[in-house]
Amino acid sequence: MTHANVADQLAANGVDKATAFRNLNDMADAGLLRRTELGDHVWRFEAIAEGEHDQSAHPHFLCVDCGTVSCLDDVKLTAGSQRESGKFGEVTEILLRGHCNDCR
Repeated sequence: MTHANVADQLAANGVDKATAFRNLNDMADAGLLRRTELGDHVWRFEAIAEGEHDQSAHPHFLCVDCGTVSCLDDVKLTAGSQRESGKFGEVTEILLRGHCNDCR
């Protein structure tokens, strides 16, 4: 969910965009949400399940046509794929870009 999605949902309850954004960031800082930016200058937030931690990231798929973002939860990152590399540093996110089934 994006900040705009949340702000639109809360507007009917009198919550302004700045308050929504502050609260989303506070929840991310508290470890309740994962904050991701996929190269389009839009922060996306997703809930972190109980027992999960922010570092248990998973790959995302971004449709280059419609902008839909899908979590690739069934793709597991192994310890080997997440280890630090002297050449690249630490892998913190994997993003696949392409055309979703609806846009193909």
